[in-house]
Amino acid sequence: MNFLVVQRILGLLLMLFSLTMLPPVFVALQFNDGNALPFFHAFLALLVVGALAWWPVRTKVRELRLRDGFLIVALFWVVLGAAGAVPLLLSDQLDLSLTDAIFEAVSGFTTTGAIIFPSIERLPASVLYYRGQVEWLGGIGIVVLAVALLPMLGVGGMQLLRAETPGPVKDSKLTPRITETAKALWIIYVAITIACAAAYWAAGMAPFDAIAHSFSTVSTGGNSTHDSNLAYYDNPVIETIAVVFMFIGGVNFSLHFLAWRHRRLINYFRDPEFKMFVRILVFSIALYTLVLWLTRHIHEPGEALRLAVFQAVSMQTTAGFVTDNFSAWPGALPVILVLSAFVGGCAGSTSGGMKIVRWLLIWKQGQREVNQLVHPNAELPVKLGTKPIDMRVIDAVWGFFAVYVIAFGVLMVLLLATGVDQVTAFSAIAACMTNTGTGLGAVASNFTALSDPGKWICVLAMLLGRLEVFPLLVLISPTFWRG
Repeated sequence: MNFLVVQRILGLLLMLFSLTMLPPVFVALQFNDGNALPFFHAFLALLVVGALAWWPVRTKVRELRLRDGFLIVALFWVVLGAAGAVPLLLSDQLDLSLTDAIFEAVSGFTTTGAIIFPSIERLPASVLYYRGQVEWLGGIGIVVLAVALLPMLGVGGMQLLRAETPGPVKDSKLTPRITETAKALWIIYVAITIACAAAYWAAGMAPFDAIAHSFSTVSTGGNSTHDSNLAYYDNPVIETIAVVFMFIGGVNFSLHFLAWRHRRLINYFRDPEFKMFVRILVFSIALYTLVLWLTRHIHEPGEALRLAVFQAVSMQTTAGFVTDNFSAWPGALPVILVLSAFVGGCAGSTSGGMKIVRWLLIWKQGQREVNQLVHPNAELPVKLGTKPIDMRVIDAVWGFFAVYVIAFGVLMVLLLATGVDQVTAFSAIAACMTNTGTGLGAVASNFTALSDPGKWICVLAMLLGRLEVFPLLVLISPTFWRG
C-alpha cells in the first residue's frame, strides 16, 4: 500500500476542493446575505490543510494500484463530507451541530438530497447555491473531475475511475487515455447543465433558481430553493424540462458521449439497459396514471398523467424532486415509488440505486437457471443484447446484491433501535442507500425528526449507496491490507 502516495493525492484533491468555496462567496456578496466570511474562511482552512498534507510527500510520485484507488476514493468521500460541512459549521446564521452539518454535506455530495433544515426558503442565498453546487460536483463524481485536472496521476488515474464509476463493468474507456475520458465526460456534463439552466430560465424561473435547479436536476440530486420543491412553480413547462433532464441524467453518460461524437442517436436504442430503462418508465407511468384516475384520487386523466410522469421519472432516476405528496397516494403506489428507487437509473449515470443493468443480469441469470433445469447439458450463456457476459461479472452482481440487501437490513434494524417507527426506518434507509432523499413517515418532508445516532446511520447509508457498497466495505477486509 502506497500510503505516502495516497496522502499526496488526498492533499491535492483537498486543495482542489477548497476552490469550490469561492463561488458561494461571490453569491453571498451579490445578494448581501452576510455569509461570505464563512465560505472564505472555509476556503482558507481547506487550502491550508490540503497543502500541509501534500507538501511533505509532494515528490512521492508512483503509479497507483487498484487498492490505492479504492482507499483514495473511500477516504476522500469521508473527508469530503467533513470538508463540505466546514462552511455550514462556520455560519452563525445556520447554527448547525456537527452532526447536522455533516449530514447536509454528505447528503449533497452523494446526490441524496435529504434535507436537514425544517425550512430551506429561510436559508441565505449563498447556502442555497452551495447545496446545489455540491450535488452537481457529486453527480458525476468529484474523483473523475480530479483525474481530468490532475494529469500527474498518470495511468494510475484508471484505478481511481474504476473505483468511482458506478456499475458492474468498469474497464471500458471512451478514449485511449483516462484523462481524455474524464474530460470528455465533464464537457458533456457541463454542456447538459448549461442547457438545463437556459431551459429553466426561458420557462420563467429566476436566473438564480434556474442555475440552482439545473445543478440538482442534471446530478439527479433533488435539492430545491423552495420548501414545496418544484410544486412551488405549478408550471407544466418547468416540470417537463425537469423530466427531460432527469431522464438524461439517468442515462449512461457513455451513450451521451457516443451520440455527441458520432452525431447520431442509434447507440441509445442498441443498448439493452437503455431500452429496459424506457420500458420500466413507460410501464410505471401507465400504472400510476390508471390508479390515480380510477381510484378518483385525481379526477382528470390529464392531471393524473402529469403527476405520474413527473414522480415516476424523479423516483426512478433517484432525483427525489416532487410536485405532489405521493405518500398520500392510494394503495401501494407510495411503496412502489420508493421501491423503484432501488432499481435506479443506468450504470454510468448520475442516478443512484442498484442500477438497471444489475437487475437485468439477475433476471437473465434467473431465466438461464430455469432453462438449465430443462436442458441440463446445454451451454446457455447470459447475454446482454448479443454480447455474452462473463460469469465473473454475474458472480459479482449476485455478490453485490447480497451485500446490498444485508447492509440495508442491518442499517434499518439499527435505525429502528433509535426509536423510529417501521415505515420511517424502512423509507429513511431506502432514501439514503438509493440516494433518493425522499421518504415516507417522519422523513416524508425532511430528516429533522431523526436523532443524532439515526442521522449518522443515514450518513453511512448514503456513503454506501453512493460508492456502491464495496469501496467502503473492502477497507474492513483483512485481505485488502495484506501485501
